[in-house]
Amino acid sequence: MSDKLQAWLLELRTPLAAVATAVLVLNLLSWGFGEAPWATLLTAAAGSWGTVYGIGQVLFKATPLLLAGIAVDLALRAGLFNIGVEGQIAIGSLAGTLVAIVLPPGLPTIVAVPITLVAAAASGALWAGVAGWMRARFGAHEVITTIMLNRIADALVAMIMTSWLALPGTVRTPDIAPSTSLPRLEALFDALSGSAVSWAFPASLLVLVGVYGWLRHSRLGRELVWVGHNEKACAAEGIPVGRRKILAMALSGAIAALAMAGMVLGYKGYYEIGLGAGVGFGGIAVAFLGRGRPLGLLLAALVFGTLAQAGLVINAKVPKEATGILEAVVIITIALSSRAAAKDAQRRAASASKGAA
Repeated sequence: MSDKLQAWLLELRTPLAAVATAVLVLNLLSWGFGEAPWATLLTAAAGSWGTVYGIGQVLFKATPLLLAGIAVDLALRAGLFNIGVEGQIAIGSLAGTLVAIVLPPGLPTIVAVPITLVAAAASGALWAGVAGWMRARFGAHEVITTIMLNRIADALVAMIMTSWLALPGTVRTPDIAPSTSLPRLEALFDALSGSAVSWAFPASLLVLVGVYGWLRHSRLGRELVWVGHNEKACAAEGIPVGRRKILAMALSGAIAALAMAGMVLGYKGYYEIGLGAGVGFGGIAVAFLGRGRPLGLLLAALVFGTLAQAGLVINAKVPKEATGILEAVVIITIALSSRAAAKDAQRRAASASKGAA
């Protein structure tokens, strides 16, 4: 077997393992709740990819997951594990919503939407940048600091909402200005009527292409990746390692905060406590399943978007809590398979270097 074929099969191991695990666990859950496994699987497939509406819902659910996955992967490339995407989404969503509420109603959409997204991204960047600065300045591990920042974000958002911003008797903000709303794609495709997918999905694809184009073709982006590979070598070459790590975390937080585009601007029209909960941790799974490749990240987001939509479709047969188990098992499978694939890749690289010697 050629080296290229072996490498290709190695890349397929993780996604195939994830899909196989999802099918197996769904069948077991169906059987456990007294439902016919094959019928449940067909219902899930028909409700997600069997109709145009279902496809639209999958794309809607995949949009924030894709942005969260990009955010996690960008930090990983700089040698950082941003586990605080959940908090960055919450802070960015609240800040962006606040700006969207106070903007003049007559402001053109082409101006209002970018202002709102810049406010969200800047807030997410500042929130994540704190963890990057603490890593660069004090050596504080970003996993610990981002976990703590997640807890602080939850408390801060709850305090602002309940004490000031939320409408009386609710956990939601007032409606955003009409000019800040993102049109839904049903305006272009009638078959998507009723689906929540909006222009946030194609915008997330532009973010995906832009980020990885920047990483590959700009000096600053390449330095960020080099820092992730070897900090000491970069420092010896005069690259400011600390500043690149801060930049990576700030950009990661900014991209994460853009998830509010699909959830607030394109769907709800307001922010509420808990909106987007779980997206940040889902982004970690998307990043690992995508294995650092733009197409891989997109496909991984679609996989988890499909699981989310399928869980709603079969909710009458299999409780939502049980489908949460399905997603958790798939994430564990991805982690184990990715680890095994990494070890195999290291083993093959070591064998190749010995052969060359």
